[in-house]
Order: sequence, then C-alpha cells, then structure tokens
Amino acid sequence: MKAYLNLGCGERFHPDWINVDLTEGRSNVISHDLVTGIPFAAESVDAVYHAALFEHIRRGDAANFLRETHRVLKPGGIVRVGVPDLEKICRTYLEKLEAALAGDKEATNDYDWIVLEMFDQMVRESSGGLMLKYLRRQPLPNEQFIVQRIGHEGCKLIEEIRRQEAARNKGLTALLYQRARAIAQALRDRLLTVVAGRKAAQAIAIGRFRLSGEVHHWMYDRFSLARELMVAGFHEPIVRSASESAIPDWSRFCLDVQSDGTINKPDLLFMEAIKPKTQANL
Repeated sequence: MKAYLNLGCGERFHPDWINVDLTEGRSNVISHDLVTGIPFAAESVDAVYHAALFEHIRRGDAANFLRETHRVLKPGGIVRVGVPDLEKICRTYLEKLEAALAGDKEATNDYDWIVLEMFDQMVRESSGGLMLKYLRRQPLPNEQFIVQRIGHEGCKLIEEIRRQEAARNKGLTALLYQRARAIAQALRDRLLTVVAGRKAAQAIAIGRFRLSGEVHHWMYDRFSLARELMVAGFHEPIVRSASESAIPDWSRFCLDVQSDGTINKPDLLFMEAIKPKTQANL
C-alpha cells in the first residue's frame, strides 16, 4: 500500500494520507514542528505534499526542510509543493498599478489588495495583519476580485469573519468574553512592560508572534522553487495545475480542488519533482 505524507495540512487532510501539522488536538493529524525535522524513517513514503507551508519556513531552515523531504521519500517518490506565486502576484500588481494610475477606481481597490498579498504576511507583527482588517470591511469593495485570488479557503474565511461580526453585534456574552480576553492580554502586556521595559516587552511580543508560524518568510516563483528542489536532490521539477498531478488518484483526495471543481487556493503555484531512483542519477 502506498504511503502518502501531507505536511502542514491545516484543514486540508485526507484519511488515506499521513497528515502532520503544528496545531494540536485534531484526530487524524499528527502534531509536530516540522522545522525540527520530518518524524519518519528514510525512504518510507511514496509522496510528500505540502501547500501554503514552504513560504512559512525561515530561509535558514528551508534547505534542510527540503533535504528532509528528500530523505523520507522512497526512490522514485514524488514531492508536490504549493506556494504563493510571486510571478503571478507581481504581474497582477503591475496590471492594477497601471489601471489605478489611469484613474480606474475599481482597480485602485484591487491594487490595495494585491499590495497586501505581496507584503502583509511578510511584515505583520500581529495576527491577521492588515489583510484581516481589509476583509472586515462592510461592504467589501472588491469582493469578487479577492475571492478569485484566495478561492475556496478565502471564501470560508470571509464567511467566518462575517459570522463572528454578527455574533459580536448580537451576543452580549460573546462581547463580554472578548473584552475579558482583551483585558487579560492588556494586563499580561503591562506586567511584561514593568518587568522588562517597554521596548524589550514590545520586542518579545513581536518575536513571539513572528515565530508562531503565521508569517511568510520568503516568496517563490517557478524558477526559484525549481532551483531549490534541484539543490535538495530532486529531478525534473515541473509546474502543475491544482487539479493535475503525477500522484495516482490525485483528484480523489480533494486537497487542492474541491469535488465540485472549486480550487482551494488559486493564488498558489504548484510544482512537482521526483527523487531519483538510484544514487548514480544524483
């Protein structure tokens, strides 16, 4: 029986796969910090998949993570990587910039969003950043464009934001709970400031968040991602669509595409590569 490994699975997991994620407390998911290594034996799996994970790994750890991926794959095994597509983001940015400069008001909103896609998850210092603030707009001025960019998972996020906003407006209990959490956090921050000083407390808070796994540490395009894979020992890197893969029965798992054909994250670049079958090919 084939052994397939899904790393940093988040909410995208399948019972036929071995699913690993940093978050604890879910059935069918192994909790593990992948920066410390991949907790499986050498040459033990037939395919490794991860999407919207590699960009979250610090540059100093990226090469070792791919070497670990190479280690656990059987000879002839497939790695499939999905990352935000820097090339596509840049092309969209330039398109929206030109239109905004020409006075297109709708393009101006799209320009604001694509700039956030480029930078916000790399520079933010608190959870959600400016992207979350933008998505909370009522009405959301360019919702169709954003949904085209962030796909099925983005739609679920927007729905959850609106559900929470509605609950906040209607429920006194929820409002009191949120205020209690805010007060508790403020007290912790105040205590830390008293003990360590304002700047040190701020540095600790920012550092704790930056190490939480939420931020992006790098971005990749089809050239740089292929190069990273080849340096790690993989051969024949090839760009794939969300729906196509050399992994057998790929469509059955619905990891990148829902059963109705909806793409989970249209902003991702997908690339696959092969671990050579013999050392002589390395």
